[in-house]
Amino acid sequence: MLCTLCNSTSTPFCEDKKRPYFRCLECDLIFADPKTYLSQEDEKTNYEFHENDPSDTRYREFLSRLSVPLMKKLSPGMQGLDFGSGPGPTLNLMLEEQGMTMSVYDIYYAPNKGQLNRQYDFVTCTEVAEHFGNPGKSWPELVSLVKPGGWLGVMTWMFTKATAEEFNRWGYKGDPTHISFYTPETMKWIAQHFQLELEIVSDRVILFRKI
Repeated sequence: MLCTLCNSTSTPFCEDKKRPYFRCLECDLIFADPKTYLSQEDEKTNYEFHENDPSDTRYREFLSRLSVPLMKKLSPGMQGLDFGSGPGPTLNLMLEEQGMTMSVYDIYYAPNKGQLNRQYDFVTCTEVAEHFGNPGKSWPELVSLVKPGGWLGVMTWMFTKATAEEFNRWGYKGDPTHISFYTPETMKWIAQHFQLELEIVSDRVILFRKI
């Protein structure tokens, strides 16, 4: 099985009741068997159950894990894009409240591809990267949206353990739309491959600076 991110050799990692998983020997990405991916229709149906409400203080607190460290890198008036804004765009509003100028893009809920034809001072991608069915295509697209010297802020829960048994007990893989799982080593590979500076804020927040 070839890795969906770097196209290198991957080996069977583990299997649960729903699907097998593979782990790349080069970039350390863990990914579900592509044969088990949901159709776009079923994937969108699953997203309809997400309760992303801009007025929900707990949801805002969750997103602040990214917005707070990212804001320390930004200046008022900068232009940003929230990539994968979802059914209830919220992070863009939080950043606008901090003086940023924001655009949004989402394959299902804000499919204006014109937003992808320019570059931004910063791009946010919260709880999206784990849904990438073809990360080898999606990551280059993300990086291309950032101006030189700009920032890419990513939220996804990295797998920081080691064994297949620990992965099988990890609740994050239970969502059928979660198909690409990253480790700190994967993020280091991404940074090196795309010539980015890397700052791992936590196991769920990663900042890249485009050199």
